[in-house]
Amino acid sequence: MARNDIFVSADRERVFDVLADPRSFAHWVVGSRTIRSADDRWPEVGTAFDHSIGVWPFVIRDHSEVEAVRRPELLRLRVKGRPLGVAYVTLELRPEAGGTHVTMTETAADRRTAALVHNGLGERLLRARNAASLRRLKALAEGTETMPTGDLPARESAAEASIRSASRTRRERGHGT
Repeated sequence: MARNDIFVSADRERVFDVLADPRSFAHWVVGSRTIRSADDRWPEVGTAFDHSIGVWPFVIRDHSEVEAVRRPELLRLRVKGRPLGVAYVTLELRPEAGGTHVTMTETAADRRTAALVHNGLGERLLRARNAASLRRLKALAEGTETMPTGDLPARESAAEASIRSASRTRRERGHGT
């Protein structure tokens, strides 16, 4: 299990507002490339967003799904980045000294992920990546970085289908996603 903590000079509602906007994940999650689409009711339990991670030509397209949510205290995701693995990421928000103490834990969702990623070296790398991610989340919540804007297609919408088609065409031409 990789665990990281950070203090954010913003109340829990503001921090949770960042988490409740799926567009923000491409900005604050280190390694996330794009958020392609999201369920309209995100972040209700069972809703998901589609994402791409990595750097071309090693881009993985998958999705993350809400496992549990208690606004403004908790968001637990089942994050898929196959073939690398599947993990549970839990973000807990507690009031502290006029701000919010955020704890992020990441655990393997299966034995394969545990063996590939959640081992001695992998845990150290995850903690380093997650520490950088939390610093980015902090910047968004505190307003020192601008929240992403723009429309995000609904999952499985016509707009998402056209994005998928355009991405496939770019890949076929050797331009990545």
